[in-house]
Amino acid sequence: MIDLIIFDCDGVLIDSEIISADTLISELALIGITIDRNYVRKYCLGRSFPTVAKSLREQFDAPLPDDFEQRYRSSLLHRFETQLEATQGIETLLETLDLPICVATSSSPPRVARSLELTGLARFFGPHVFTASQVKNGKPAPDLFLFAAKEMGVEPSRTLVIEDSIPGLNAAQPAGMPHLAYTGASHLRGLGVEMPDGVQAFDNWADFTQVLKTIKEAP
Repeated sequence: MIDLIIFDCDGVLIDSEIISADTLISELALIGITIDRNYVRKYCLGRSFPTVAKSLREQFDAPLPDDFEQRYRSSLLHRFETQLEATQGIETLLETLDLPICVATSSSPPRVARSLELTGLARFFGPHVFTASQVKNGKPAPDLFLFAAKEMGVEPSRTLVIEDSIPGLNAAQPAGMPHLAYTGASHLRGLGVEMPDGVQAFDNWADFTQVLKTIKEAP
């Protein structure tokens, strides 16, 4: 049985990953580092900013300016104000779900709060929004999902995780949580992205109720 659903935010609840990727690409270009969307998809998707920054420093052998994270986040939130949208169909789904839900994300607290506010999704989650800043190790470690389940008072084995990234899906497995891959956001739609073995994927929130029923009825 499933007693709790944990939603990732970026790329699951909100269609933000292409905006985030393009912002990071632009900001890095200003300091002479060139990457593309494929690089972002491979090395940045689903990871916290400190992890991304560490990867950039190591791969390009270049320090990031002290204010780089602040500039990136400021530029990103500015773009969110006019470009950010919820993933198609998620609001309708959330209005009909009869299970407890929460958010567990690698985003910073200000970013996730503003994202949910801008897309009108904050009302579904209230205070039940958890970020990597609250645990020692971010995804792909299981810490964040285990923390969220504990805070919600639900056993990990009865908690379903919805993720779009490989690090997120890999975090759910050692947490002992059933998990699904949502591939309907614009950064994954139609790309045929390979998911970890045994992970069921879906790309339309209209299908989720049936997918959830299948999980509940599994032996």
